[in-house]
Amino acid sequence: MKLTRVSVIGLACVLTACSTLPPYTKPSMAVPDHYATVPQASAGWSVASPADTNPRGPWWTLFNDPALNRLEARIDVSNQSVKKAVAQLQAARAMVDYQSAGYTPTVTAGLAQSRTRLSQNVLGHSLAGQTVPDYSAGVAASWEPDLFGRVKDATVDARDTAQASEADLQSVRLSTASDLATDYFDLRALDIQKKLLDDTVAAYAASLKIVQQQLADGAIDASAVAQAQTQLDSTRTQDTDLNVERAKLQHAIATLIGVPASSFSLPSATTAVALPQIPVGVPSQLLERRPDIAAAERRVAAANAKIGEARAAFYPNLTLSATAGLESTFFSPWLTAPSLFWSIGSQLAGTLFDGGRRDATLKGATAQYDGTVADYRQTVLVAFQQVEDDLSSLQTLSSEADTQLRATATAQQSLQLTTNRYQAGAVSYLDVVASQTIALGNERTLDQIQARRIDASVALLKALGGDWDRASLTDGTTASAKTSGTTSGTSE
Repeated sequence: MKLTRVSVIGLACVLTACSTLPPYTKPSMAVPDHYATVPQASAGWSVASPADTNPRGPWWTLFNDPALNRLEARIDVSNQSVKKAVAQLQAARAMVDYQSAGYTPTVTAGLAQSRTRLSQNVLGHSLAGQTVPDYSAGVAASWEPDLFGRVKDATVDARDTAQASEADLQSVRLSTASDLATDYFDLRALDIQKKLLDDTVAAYAASLKIVQQQLADGAIDASAVAQAQTQLDSTRTQDTDLNVERAKLQHAIATLIGVPASSFSLPSATTAVALPQIPVGVPSQLLERRPDIAAAERRVAAANAKIGEARAAFYPNLTLSATAGLESTFFSPWLTAPSLFWSIGSQLAGTLFDGGRRDATLKGATAQYDGTVADYRQTVLVAFQQVEDDLSSLQTLSSEADTQLRATATAQQSLQLTTNRYQAGAVSYLDVVASQTIALGNERTLDQIQARRIDASVALLKALGGDWDRASLTDGTTASAKTSGTTSGTSE
């Protein structure tokens, strides 16, 4: 009997090392050697050195804007989308602990007291018609050795899912931070536009007084005054209209940092934002820098583990159990040695027929795995597309800025010449108005191109994954680990 018991336990220990988990390899993906757009420092980005291991700050610090830095620091504290992602990560990590608990036995304890009266009309029962008390206390333990990796596969699934949730959290942070930066720089661009229009309105108002005085002196007719007044009112309208967009952006920023829109305001600032030099790197580095790519890859690994779980269902489960306690009909001898009872045993059970349910589950798990592989590859393709789009935008906008700068300078020169000719009586005031309109339009276009270049820089930094790196993923086994993902230890 003793030999049989040892044999069962030994067999369980040997089989515990078995696993139905398929070998996992990261899905293959064709990665180009370089990006299509040729790097140019003047376009606002540069080639990164793969050996660069210098510590980096948050990506938005490249813009050297203290106000933006203060706003970005409030995202982790107050943004509700980030808080939700943190909660989801904590739930995923708790599931890792839950699945890991399957490696350990389950121990229960109980204390019971009852009084039972048997029917007097039961024949052949010695206690018929009697009331029998019963006192019992006992401990029971059961353990299912992980014969074919069912617990291991479920734990790997939970761990990979937790790592995917951690990468999702970083994706939410990256997206929220980039939205905040875009809104902030768009608001600053409107401040610059408003200063331009404020100065223009003041200049037009001064011009109107001049032509009104000329009209009073009889030097010009009333049409020049009407043209000057029309131009002034039109520009004032454009100036006022900027307040609408600025208010919307200010409210959006308030929402992103988790405060009511009515309690938040940003003072106007007209300092020009310098384009940062962005280290682009090579396409292969993108796979390690994008949190959404890391999340997609971890979901492939989790789906692979689900195949192992489905395979394990085809094999039997072994349960080892033991029970011990004290039981007595009378209370006084309850806690004495003769009241002791115990049992120990094992059970090996498996499903012989289920109508194809396990086969269907395995097919479904395999199909789910294929779907996650497709999602991963699509995520990588979209990532490459976004980087190429933003690189192309920066290069094109750099060329636009050069030509628009020349156009703005030419328009100012034309305005000065036209004004001189008007003062000499060679042209009408309508010509001055037309030149002023062209000059103002070119200045606004130049400012808008600069704002688009800043937005494209933010978009490129987001497309490159910000300052995140896959090595920051934790192993997903500690639910109390920091949700910021600063602990290394990624498992493939």
